[in-house]
Amino acid sequence: MRLSAAEKRAVAPILLLSYKQVRLGFFGWIGSRGRMADMLVCGAGGFIGSHLVKRLKAEGHFVRAADLHRPRYAPSPADEFVIADLRDPRACAKVFDRPFDEVYQLAADMGGAGYAFSGENDADILRNSAAINTSVLSCCRAERVGRIFYSSSACVYPRERQADAAAPDCRESTAYPANPDSDYGWEKLFAERLYQAHARNYGLSVRIARYHNIFGPEGSWNDGREKVPAAMCRKVALASDGGTVDIWGNGAQTRSFLYIDECLEGTLQLMRSAFPGPVNIGSAEMVSIDTLAEMIAAIAGKRIVKRHELDAPVGVAGRNSDNTLILKTLGWAPSQPLAEGLRKTYHWVARQLAETNARQMAAL
Repeated sequence: MRLSAAEKRAVAPILLLSYKQVRLGFFGWIGSRGRMADMLVCGAGGFIGSHLVKRLKAEGHFVRAADLHRPRYAPSPADEFVIADLRDPRACAKVFDRPFDEVYQLAADMGGAGYAFSGENDADILRNSAAINTSVLSCCRAERVGRIFYSSSACVYPRERQADAAAPDCRESTAYPANPDSDYGWEKLFAERLYQAHARNYGLSVRIARYHNIFGPEGSWNDGREKVPAAMCRKVALASDGGTVDIWGNGAQTRSFLYIDECLEGTLQLMRSAFPGPVNIGSAEMVSIDTLAEMIAAIAGKRIVKRHELDAPVGVAGRNSDNTLILKTLGWAPSQPLAEGLRKTYHWVARQLAETNARQMAAL
């Protein structure tokens, strides 16, 4: 069959596709240049990563997920879920087999205060997270990915800027002179510089956010790596009306907490902007830990007696997200009241506890 001149012109662009473009498959290639983009989420088995996969799929994108394990509490809707140890450069290279449009690097060795601030896990945190980031960046450079997002942390800020529980100073510009209060914070600060150096030296398009205490359903709540909101929800759910709830520290230390949905919105706003960061993504609604416990007790409809464990790890005296820069650069900042997110999280944790108890009773 002979092709007409018009048909030849229509076929020609297809014949010019590169090997990498063909490897994506027809729909993947069309999508990466149209409505559906080709996404990679590293750390997709964790709390934030698993929610991010859901959000990207809801937007209609093709999503490859990668982690050491699948999400614990809900199935992943990822188009592909690759079980891989991203510390291993060879395993990482198999995950990065094409130039993804957007890469979200959330994989890290981390946990709540009991894990990250006790000092007992510092070597693992530093070694594992550094290995992940160097492997990921090498692959991003080799495949010339479109853009990469790195999740840093508010733990990068100097301890002396957070010594006043009533007035912590967490403006992005205060990260230097550097003096984080934990090795976890030092690792995050080093990683920021690593990503920025790759942007300068190798032309990678990098975006960096400093997360402030992200919480919500489907995160750790009873495995030793849970953050304060989930741990407090569990303690209140276990307590009887008028019962005792243990509080780490004197309860006067302050924090702000950001619900997962707003974290994802801020992440995508930054990723699709021209601003590289680093920028805070967090709530400016600061509360004491005692107040947090009281808010959760009110949601549960319980009266509680607070018992303070003064020898427990607590981190800095105060921490709150300063949202001046994100408002200026992106025209957006979180707005959901803390109580709204706590309500959703408490009821999810209470259901997990009830289901766990039911399984234990059934096993007797």
